[in-house]
Amino acid sequence: MSYPPPGYYQRPPEHPQATTVLILGALGVAFCGFCAPFAWIKGRSVLAEIDASGGQLGGRSQASAGHVMGIVGTVLLGIMLLTMVGAVALMIIGANAESSSY
Repeated sequence: MSYPPPGYYQRPPEHPQATTVLILGALGVAFCGFCAPFAWIKGRSVLAEIDASGGQLGGRSQASAGHVMGIVGTVLLGIMLLTMVGAVALMIIGANAESSSY
């Protein structure tokens, strides 16, 4: 039987969805905020699967980065939606103020 040389370390295979979480997180922050919640949710489950594998699966850094970007993107999406709702409300209030007579 042939053993690897001393000090040799073979990395475990990456989780099949670690890269997907990373890409969704990057897209969620950079372009499409609607991808961010999916990166957040999927990233949490992928990280749990990697931790439960006992070192048999890798890709934790990619999944973690995608998870964090998913959280950041979701917060930015929420701020954007609140801003849009506030702007629409101000336009409606302004339109009603102009049309009312004193």
